[in-house]
Amino acid sequence: MRQPGTRSEDDRVNETIPGLHMSPLEILALLGALTLVTARWLPPAARPRVAAAAGAVCVLCTIVLSVAGIRWQVLPILAGAAFALPFAVSPVLRRRSGRPAWRARWWVALPGSVACVGLIAAGPVAAWAFPVPVFPEPSGDFAVGTRVVQWTDPHRPETATAAPHDRRTVVVQLWYPARKSPAGAQRAQYLGRTKHEAHIVAGALARHVGLPGFLVDGVPSARTRSVFNAPVADGGGRFPVVLFSPGLGGVRTQNTAWAEELASHGYVVAALDHPYDSAAVVPAHGRTIHTKMLPTGNDDEDDERAVETTGIRAADLSFVLTQLGRLDRGRIAGPLTGRLDTGRAAVTGHSLGGGAALQAARQDRRFTSVINLDGYPRDPDPRSFHQPVLALTQAINPETDPRYIPRLTKVLKLSTATSYRLTIPGAAHLTFMDAPLYLPPVPSMVGSLGRTESPRVVAATTRAFLDTTLRHEPGDLAGALSAYGDLSVYRSGHSR
Repeated sequence: MRQPGTRSEDDRVNETIPGLHMSPLEILALLGALTLVTARWLPPAARPRVAAAAGAVCVLCTIVLSVAGIRWQVLPILAGAAFALPFAVSPVLRRRSGRPAWRARWWVALPGSVACVGLIAAGPVAAWAFPVPVFPEPSGDFAVGTRVVQWTDPHRPETATAAPHDRRTVVVQLWYPARKSPAGAQRAQYLGRTKHEAHIVAGALARHVGLPGFLVDGVPSARTRSVFNAPVADGGGRFPVVLFSPGLGGVRTQNTAWAEELASHGYVVAALDHPYDSAAVVPAHGRTIHTKMLPTGNDDEDDERAVETTGIRAADLSFVLTQLGRLDRGRIAGPLTGRLDTGRAAVTGHSLGGGAALQAARQDRRFTSVINLDGYPRDPDPRSFHQPVLALTQAINPETDPRYIPRLTKVLKLSTATSYRLTIPGAAHLTFMDAPLYLPPVPSMVGSLGRTESPRVVAATTRAFLDTTLRHEPGDLAGALSAYGDLSVYRSGHSR
């Protein structure tokens, strides 16, 4: 049996090379397939040995990849090799059987070779477009640990079910500053505690946005930069906390790169799964809970449901802050007892979660500051609140909801503290999550900042805001933020 915290052989086989988006074995299969096609054009003396070696490589790679788990992106490579194999091997077999070798004229063979090369080339193109995500190395001084907890609020009924005794339960993932793990320690699975959970969540997310599940089948194979249940860092005192609510249908892990970056700089990030809202929630014990938040086709009804869901999420965020306080005081067992400073707590969210963060801050004065990642405010009763806000928005275009910026501006002006709206050029709605790491770099989908720049910009701007509002570090926050885009500043009763 494999020891916990060590990498399995399947993990090693499937680990992709950053930049190439393919594993060494997949690259070997690619080279073998191309060599098979090339063998047709080699001198007769070299052709048999090259064809036999390339054919053997392709067959062995196919067997090993099939056992370890083959990605759909590799199938065009293997298909091209399969088409080329008979034409490369046939002359060798005919010669060994004593029959005269047959070789098609070059103008007959050329179209087939070009077609095979085109099919084989589709493999690395697909791997580039839909890669296994490679998470950026956190830049802070701390290593990063992560753990998953599940909490039930005994005072709130679960309104999404008819069971009278069902109470609201949330699954929360924590990222925290940790001790450095031993060399070779297995990094945490992306999207779930196990690969099985990761596949469930990936499939649910694909269905939620209308994508065929196979397009993102490499995402559950990704490993993050954190280690499950790693010991908490010895230094750093008590850490400020940052709560996070994902977008509509989103899951707790959707901003893992951002959470790991913050944790490496001494923050504890607590991201929530919202049952019956998140695409899929896998409780510690029990069946998977799928979303009930599907579009109805009626804009007014969908808006009403979004308002109701935002209120539930806001209550979830306040409940989790309470639980983190209990964890810090030792009323809930856990390694973070005595290490959480819930008096310095930011509430954050993406999309619908950003609206929930704004509403939670208005309702719960315990939150110190707010970060809204491109979220439309849904609070039905917007009133004055005291927390500073950082709102990051995508580049505004004619397709942007014309109500969005006026509504957001109105809410930001209700804060009695200085608040900021930063519009980032080249950003799209999905720029503010992990999506640029594993979706095609189509500007209308994930923006034009690129796979490495997108998480860097989101992390840099939000960390500057958190360092100022939670740690009270000196500096020109407006100047730091304005370096990344078009900044509007809202001061009590004034704006610019």
